[in-house]
Amino acid sequence: MTDYKNIIFFFLLYISLIIGFFLNENLNYGSYYDWVSVNLPPIKDFSTNFYDTLLSYEKYGHRHSPIYLIFLSFFLKLGLNFEIIRLIHLHLSLSLIFIFYHCLKLHFKEINKYTLQILAFIIFLSPTFRSLSIWPDSRLPGLIFFTLSIYFFLKFLISLNYKYSWLCSISLIITSYISPNFSLFAIYFYFIFYKKMKISRFINLMLANLVASMPMLYYLFVLDVNFILAGKTPLLNMNSASLNFNFSNKILIISSIIFFHLIPIIFYLIDFKKFISFFKKKLIFIILGSLILFYFFNYQLNFTGGGVIFQSSQIIFENNILFFIISFFSLTILFYLSNLNISNFFIIFLTIISNIQNSIYHKYYEPLILIMIFVLFKNLNYKNFFSNKKSLLFLYFYSLFFIFLRIIKNAYFV
Repeated sequence: MTDYKNIIFFFLLYISLIIGFFLNENLNYGSYYDWVSVNLPPIKDFSTNFYDTLLSYEKYGHRHSPIYLIFLSFFLKLGLNFEIIRLIHLHLSLSLIFIFYHCLKLHFKEINKYTLQILAFIIFLSPTFRSLSIWPDSRLPGLIFFTLSIYFFLKFLISLNYKYSWLCSISLIITSYISPNFSLFAIYFYFIFYKKMKISRFINLMLANLVASMPMLYYLFVLDVNFILAGKTPLLNMNSASLNFNFSNKILIISSIIFFHLIPIIFYLIDFKKFISFFKKKLIFIILGSLILFYFFNYQLNFTGGGVIFQSSQIIFENNILFFIISFFSLTILFYLSNLNISNFFIIFLTIISNIQNSIYHKYYEPLILIMIFVLFKNLNYKNFFSNKKSLLFLYFYSLFFIFLRIIKNAYFV
């Protein structure tokens, strides 16, 4: 494939996003309502009464940090209308695709750059990316800076240049201020930094991060603007679903969401014979672990969310049987990936515990899963994926299928 064809393909996908913008596309369904009901009020108030809005932010029922909304409020203060602000946000969102592509270039130096571009362009077909590009939300800029932190992390691993650990940290700090759930991944990054750099440099890095976190800690615990617990859930009569530490819910639902996005690529990326051997050896352990998780599982539809597989089980059969069956295979896949490398285990573990609230939404993990699979996971058979001409095509068809599922759900089941 030539560079010229890739440019045309990029602009076709870009035009599809622009068309979606003008047609008010809303694949995630809640994105439009979050923009109108949850994001617009504080943006307006930040533009007119900054300090009072900042100190009373939790009254807006917003689970996300005010930082990105403050950023958008500056455009409103300059006299731009909300349609222009949305269009600016959409074009800023495109940076995710470019950063992901540069991460892929670092991770797969031997792969043709045009193939990597096609893989990066798949982000255009992510329902979450499309929805949160069209209807601004803090989650997407948080993901952008998180992916940027991965880019600098990869640069550090390649060069062991100290400056990249700082750039990674700065990106992760910005990420954490915009979307705090990503802050947990600092545990993984800093563990690697600890192993790879002098202890004096590592201490300096940690102290700088501690100082940088002080304003947010002061905001949350001294000023007591605890927005993290302020989110409202429509099916709970607009009450907060609050925190929930039932890890059976989190492990099963998040593993099923990860599995859903692994379906088009997993058998390209793993050695099937080794997987079967692992499955036979660990079968009793997997069965016992699954049964324990099933027993304590109590996620409810009125929490909203739950992911495609959980909701499909509820819609089709009005019970969790299909969900439990697929979750068994989801857990098996994640156990296998964790067994391949300890880094994989840490990434999966941090992904699961990064959600501390009751409601677990599919959009929190898409396109995050795809990005992490291709740039952070280790010991997968990437060579097989890129050498098979059908792999990318299958991934694109699957992404279109997911969009189709979102359209059907929005039309008939919302």
